[in-house]
Amino acid sequence: MTRSIQVPAGLFDSRDYGFAQVTITQTPTGRAVHVSGQVAWDADRNVVGRNDIGRQLEKSLDNLATALASVGASLDQVGALRLYIRQSHMHEGKAISGALKSTFGDTPPCTTWIGVPALADDAFLVEVEPSTVFLTSA
Repeated sequence: MTRSIQVPAGLFDSRDYGFAQVTITQTPTGRAVHVSGQVAWDADRNVVGRNDIGRQLEKSLDNLATALASVGASLDQVGALRLYIRQSHMHEGKAISGALKSTFGDTPPCTTWIGVPALADDAFLVEVEPSTVFLTSA
């Protein structure tokens, strides 16, 4: 199996941290696209929506869309999401649901909400991890 990486314009270059934002592996039926968990960082590593979980989730989903677009995919192709939510903000279901509905409308992916004590940066309130996206064209 060969893995290639994509460095999407608009996302910070994570290679200095030892990981890729997007990897692509070839399968017998096409390409499998894997995207790292996305947070509310802009391309310059500034936190967007500090102390606002709804805004952070929107930015995280925007970053996910950017990552997917870099390989010709879209949010519509994501079957499931895992949301890692700081336990201190698990009670903000209305803001979280609002951001999901705003992004996905009437056709949302399956989603699992997981409460965690902390994320990679103290300012992060949520991290979005998508399921693998499969592309049939090379």
